[in-house]
This record gives sequence, C-alpha cells and structure tokens, in this order.
Amino acid sequence: MTNRTTETSPLIYARIAGALYLIIIICAGFSQGYVRSNLIVPGDATATANNIMASEFLFRVGFVSDLIAFLCDAVVSVLFYILLKPVNKTLSLIAASLRLLAHPAIASINLLNHFAALLLLSGADYLAAFEPVQLHSLALLFLNMHRYGYLIAGAFFGVHCFLLGYLLIKSDLFPGILGVLLVFASFGYLTESFTYFLFPVYEAIGSLFVVISASVAELLLCLWLLIKGVRVQQPVSVETS
Repeated sequence: MTNRTTETSPLIYARIAGALYLIIIICAGFSQGYVRSNLIVPGDATATANNIMASEFLFRVGFVSDLIAFLCDAVVSVLFYILLKPVNKTLSLIAASLRLLAHPAIASINLLNHFAALLLLSGADYLAAFEPVQLHSLALLFLNMHRYGYLIAGAFFGVHCFLLGYLLIKSDLFPGILGVLLVFASFGYLTESFTYFLFPVYEAIGSLFVVISASVAELLLCLWLLIKGVRVQQPVSVETS
C-alpha cells in the first residue's frame, strides 16, 4: 500500500495572485491612464471642472476602478507573503506590510481627495457660499493633493518592490530575472516620488522612469503568475508495507 503525503501546492496561490494582479493593472491603468489623464487639465481649474461635470459617471468609474485595484492588492500582499515566507519570513512580512500600507491603506484614503473634487462640483446647497471659480480651484487643489498622495504611497511601494525583488531572486519558485526587474522598478517608484518633492522641475523624468521600469516588471510578473505559476517540486512518495 502506498501513502502519499503532500503539502498544499503554492500553484493555486500564484494563479490567484496573477489573476488579481491583472485586475489591478487594468483598473489602475484605466483610472490613472485614461480617466484622470483625459479629464484633468494641469493648471486649468475651469477646464478640469467642465470636463468632470461633463463626464461625471466616467469620473466615478475611475474612483471605483481604483478602489477595486486596492482591494485586490490587499489580497495579493498576503498571497506574496505566503509564497515567499519560506525564503525569509521576516523580509516577506515587511514586504507585505509595506504593500498593504502603500495601496490598501494610504492610496485608499487618498481616494477621498479624488472624490472631494466631485463633491465640490456637485452644486449642493451648502456650497452656495462659494463662487464657481472658487469651487473649480478647490476641486483642482484636491486633485493635486490626490497626485501627491499617490507619490507618497509610491515611496512605500518602491521599498516593497525592492524587497519583493530580492525575495524572488532568492526563491526557487520564480526565475531570478523577475526579481531583478522588480528591483529596477523599485528605483523607478522611489525616483518618481522623491524627485517630485525635491526637484519638481524634473518630475517628467521621474514619471517616465517609473512608467518604463514598473510597467515591464509588473506586467511580466503578472503574466508569469498566470501562465507558469510557480516552480512546484514533486511531492515525495513514502511507501509502507
């Protein structure tokens, strides 16, 4: 008689993480790359306000898309911890905590700045004390605050990517190149955040750096999780008479 003892395969966790990561990429890309980039006119409060009021539902969908992405990211944080804690439990926990702080915590609260712009343009009676131009300026101010909040979250996420990349390099479950790309992406996130606050004149360079580095690293990691999953060792068979 043959008894086969196995541990729970991490493959299912990897596939779930990959599916959620794909949702994150789609939702975050839509909200930031399409909704806000098309509706917000930098430096022009009135044009921005008119765009939002003309596409209010789209603006709301952008908010919900971000919220969905952050909810998924909370689960992804835990799944990466489960997958990588055999490499280094402490570093895996720190990496997961930083990811939880970056998106489910900081970035989710920061969404209030996104929604505040819509409230200011809602035409509610309690806003009658303000002139339209004042409301437009306040709405753009909150949208700028949302951008700053994203950059603060990006600093936490950058350190997370560095630790995650290191853990992927050390893990037998993933190809090392994915870890190397994530380490490179971590410098992209950190460069964007600190450049914006310290040297705003060079913010375009920081933004371009993170778009290139992070897009490649995170998309490849997502595809690997979905298609390959992880390298799973064959279970050991124990025969007893």
